[in-house]
Amino acid sequence: MNDIFTDIVIVAITYFYVILTIFIPLILYKKDKISKFSARKAVHMFAGLAILSSPFFFWPFWPTIVASTLTLFVYFSSKESKVKQLKDLYDAISEEQEAGLKRAFLQGPFFYCLSITSLVLIFGIFAPKQFYFPIAGVLIMIVADTLASVIGKRWGKISLCLSWTNSKRTLEGSLTFFFTAYLLCFLSFFLFGLLIPTLQEPLALPTILLYSLITSAIATIIELISPSTYDDLTVPLGSTLIIYLLTLL
Repeated sequence: MNDIFTDIVIVAITYFYVILTIFIPLILYKKDKISKFSARKAVHMFAGLAILSSPFFFWPFWPTIVASTLTLFVYFSSKESKVKQLKDLYDAISEEQEAGLKRAFLQGPFFYCLSITSLVLIFGIFAPKQFYFPIAGVLIMIVADTLASVIGKRWGKISLCLSWTNSKRTLEGSLTFFFTAYLLCFLSFFLFGLLIPTLQEPLALPTILLYSLITSAIATIIELISPSTYDDLTVPLGSTLIIYLLTLL
């Protein structure tokens, strides 16, 4: 009974946090306090951090329920939505290319949410004591991808463009991505595998260093070769699943 109560409390806190990360940027945008770009980046940066609650659940499918709820919320946030809040969210954080879709909806955020939902579902089924792997993948998507984009656009000089990606990548941006991803992976594996393992399988420090290096390298390669529309899906899913499968060898 205590385990169920603990899970319910964590679920409530997680939902409350997610609601705040969505509606605070929305309200600020509607009041002209921040730009649409800033509102989208704020939601992108903070909403996904809800995955940090995953290792603390006794029942491993609560993260899937929370993430799938957010995925559906984002999917139905569209230009034609009859629900005011859903239409307002679309207006606040949509991008120009999303308006050109057959059904104008938040395609980028949808893939972002879908990747999180897929990861927590897969690990809830197959590795509920190793949630530090999907946490690392999601942190890479949230932080490393954003930081690499900023650095690459501002200081990138050496182009690494591939025609099918439909975006400009630079060596400076990719190096930023790699080193940031390494630090994020180390943070996830160290916190939840060594410092506060809670219900998770413990990791030794040499293992943490090795996993961090491999995961960040895989994520950098995937990000470099992925079409820009789908990198919120390919980077976290690809890097997380590959490192997990390698640990089974």
